[in-house]
Amino acid sequence: MHIFMKYLKYIMPFLITLILWRLSVNFWNPGGILALIPVFYYTFVKPTDWFVLFGLVICFLIDYRCDLTLFWTFLFCLFYAANGLQKYIDISHSDKNAVYIFMFFIGIGFIILSFVDLNWKILINNIWLFTWISVLYTPITGLDKWIRND
Repeated sequence: MHIFMKYLKYIMPFLITLILWRLSVNFWNPGGILALIPVFYYTFVKPTDWFVLFGLVICFLIDYRCDLTLFWTFLFCLFYAANGLQKYIDISHSDKNAVYIFMFFIGIGFIILSFVDLNWKILINNIWLFTWISVLYTPITGLDKWIRND
C-alpha cells in the first residue's frame, strides 16, 4: 500500500491534468481549459519534476482544441519567464495556493481573448469561464493536499 501511495503521489499531477484535458465539454470545459489549473499549480505553486514541459504540451493541446494560435502556450511561457526573472513574489509560499495569482494569469488571457472579437456573447462566455475556473481552483488544488497529506 505504501508503494502504491508513493506512485500515486508522483503520477497524480500528470494524471489529473490529462483527465481535465480529456473531459472537454462545450459549456463546462471548452477545449479542456480546466487543465490550466493543474498546469499552473504544479508549475508555479508546487513545482514538480518534468511538469514544465508537460504543461507546455498541454497548453499547446488546449490551443489546438480551441483553434487558438499558440495563445495559452505563449501566455504560459511569458508567465514562466516573468516568474523566473522576478524576485519579489514567491508563488510557492503564497497563501490560499496562489489563487489570486492564478486569477491574474487566467484573467489576462480572457481579457485579451475578449478583445479579439468584441461581442456580448464572447464577453459573457469569458466572464463565465473566468468565474468557473477560479471557483474550481481551490477544490482541484485541495485534492493534491488531500492525497499528499500536507
